[in-house]
Amino acid sequence: MKDVLKRAVLATLPVMTGYLVLGFGFGMLMRSAGFGVGLSVAMSLFIYAGSMQYAAVGLMTGGASLLTVALTTLMVNARHLFYGVSMLERYRGTGLRKPYLIFSLTDETYSLLCAGKDQGKDFRLLVSVLDHGYWVLGTLLGAVTGALLPIPTQGIEFALTALFLTVFLEQWLAGEDHGPALIGVGVSVACLAVFGSDRFLIPAMVIIGGLLCFYQEDRRDG
Repeated sequence: MKDVLKRAVLATLPVMTGYLVLGFGFGMLMRSAGFGVGLSVAMSLFIYAGSMQYAAVGLMTGGASLLTVALTTLMVNARHLFYGVSMLERYRGTGLRKPYLIFSLTDETYSLLCAGKDQGKDFRLLVSVLDHGYWVLGTLLGAVTGALLPIPTQGIEFALTALFLTVFLEQWLAGEDHGPALIGVGVSVACLAVFGSDRFLIPAMVIIGGLLCFYQEDRRDG
């Protein structure tokens, strides 16, 4: 178990640096919006949705309706539907760990668990727990700092975009098949041009999902 923990810690070090910064930024935004440390930490502990948590700050301060919150959550987190499908085999037979593994499957955790060969149930669980802990700790530090120091928060949410770009580049460099990445980027850019920045996400996800299904079938047939 010590060996598995060591491998999990080493594997999650890049995520730790990103999550501490991103969690810190989220905690700062929550405090600047007038929310307490307890609520900030509770959101990171029980919601743990990264980009959706950033979006939720604006929704809560703007008095958004439940329907708006639900649709925004669907658009922001729709990509996890495809993550889940690709992890069905790896999460098979995980028993009582499965609900938490599903809950904690973020973009970065997914990237780590898909890199290389499967390293076992304990490794998957420890990676998930460690990444979750980094996010909560970053949020706590940011919320406490925001309560003590009046630091401006304009533009801090861009850190999340930077992390997504880093994960994409890491997957591109580590993988040999760039077809799915090119499909994702190409369809996203095309839908952005056609539907606009406010409406492109759902059409893009639907088209990407369909194309990836055909792409996978073609690879199997080949």
